[in-house]
Amino acid sequence: MANTTQKKAPAKKAAPAAVKAAAPVEASAPTTVRRRRVVVGTVVSNKMQKTIVVKIDRRVRHELYGKYVTKSRKFKVHDESNTANVGDLVSVVESRPLSREKRFALQKIIRRAGQAPEANV
Repeated sequence: MANTTQKKAPAKKAAPAAVKAAAPVEASAPTTVRRRRVVVGTVVSNKMQKTIVVKIDRRVRHELYGKYVTKSRKFKVHDESNTANVGDLVSVVESRPLSREKRFALQKIIRRAGQAPEANV
């Protein structure tokens, strides 16, 4: 049997084409933009200084039975001015790590404890 494979001569490299100038980029422009997560929950503890514990509930459909189940999670949230009280409905925003467990900061108090929710009439 004859050997059918032939060695090819190395391809010649073409001369480099003129390089296009890239569009100017601002020095202050961030390379990646990351949205901060904003969640709403209820304050369950405010016994620490500048820290509150917020419970965030979410409803998840059970895979097998189809029934909706409420799952919750507690987060430690930074409250600089100690304004939130137990029972308040608050909005919290994701932030840089402030301590070993604190990864959220208080954004605003939506409703104070004891206030009736507004009716959409």
